[in-house]
Amino acid sequence: MDNMFDAADEPDVDRPPRLSVGNPELRKTRRLARECATCIFKPGNPMHLTPGRLQQMVREARGEAGYIICHSTLPYAGSPVPPALCRGFADRYRTWQLQVMEHLWGFVDVEPPHPDTDPALSAEFLGDTDHA
Repeated sequence: MDNMFDAADEPDVDRPPRLSVGNPELRKTRRLARECATCIFKPGNPMHLTPGRLQQMVREARGEAGYIICHSTLPYAGSPVPPALCRGFADRYRTWQLQVMEHLWGFVDVEPPHPDTDPALSAEFLGDTDHA
């Protein structure tokens, strides 16, 4: 065998790198303290997801990914809160990945960002002053 790695070990150039939900100072996993204002799990579909999209996201998260990152903490959302686990998902599903995070590091609950977050604040928080 010439190559120690198979194709599954190769980075996926079509998929962006996974965002970290880890808090390096506390050495814990960030999780929202409660569902954000537009949580995908709230009744009434406040994020206006297309039919079947929530089920697809849950299926993917219960498989390879292990969790869903709250959309309101994603960098493109202009959040001053770094990426954190979706509380709606974490309260409803116990994936093996979440269980490992809990047992090895534990969680630090962070407040969800305010719905009217200023994108300039998140650029400054992330150290990205070119876009502020």
